[in-house]
Amino acid sequence: MSSEAERRPSPEPGGAPAPSTAPAPDTAAARAQGGEPVTLTDAKAMRAVAHPVRMALIELFGYHETLTATQASDLLGESPANCAFHLRTLAKYGFVREAGGGKGRERPWALVNRSVRITADQPDPQAALAADELSRLFLERWIDRARRAYGSSNEIPGWERASGWTNVHIFLTPDETARLRDEMREILDRYEGRLADPALRPDGASPVEWTIFATPVPELVQPAEPGPVPDDPGASRSTGQEDPAD
Repeated sequence: MSSEAERRPSPEPGGAPAPSTAPAPDTAAARAQGGEPVTLTDAKAMRAVAHPVRMALIELFGYHETLTATQASDLLGESPANCAFHLRTLAKYGFVREAGGGKGRERPWALVNRSVRITADQPDPQAALAADELSRLFLERWIDRARRAYGSSNEIPGWERASGWTNVHIFLTPDETARLRDEMREILDRYEGRLADPALRPDGASPVEWTIFATPVPELVQPAEPGPVPDDPGASRSTGQEDPAD
């Protein structure tokens, strides 16, 4: 699942808590097809998808147009019965639908919307909490995959120079940052057609996950607030005894 994240402002001292700073993911697959992200607003639906197997199924659909319970079982290492149950649960809350053909665990399923946006900017407090939690769980999955990839010595042959990470610090306005994110997303969108049409994939093409973070870090340039003054090590002890050095 291709995703994007937005951060919200911090609260003023003594003010009300700021809206969530959790990511607001949306799939990019539909953007290549001219689709607009559908914002989730149902708290029950978001809580339903916040399950490891269901989240894994949603991510698999980012690279597969359709999936059967048996195919999902092979990819996730779960039983076909368990995958079938979770696919039906996703269908109950409107995330997937039957794609037609097949029976039982060989029925193919497809995403209802290939572009879904999750944001904590919700009028319903319960929906905001559910979106905040779901966004956090997705973020943890992305970071955990990156940690495993960069912490492993078993590199995929041919990808030694291609895969990696970059950290850059620059000065930008909020508008410039938003435009830069849009430009980077547009570059990635050039390849989105390959998700639905394997014939467009050149030899050697593999699933590649891009996770882009953009966040202000004012603490790197602003002086830190002074901390508490440490006790004078030469002062007398609280017992009233004089320092041994005197």
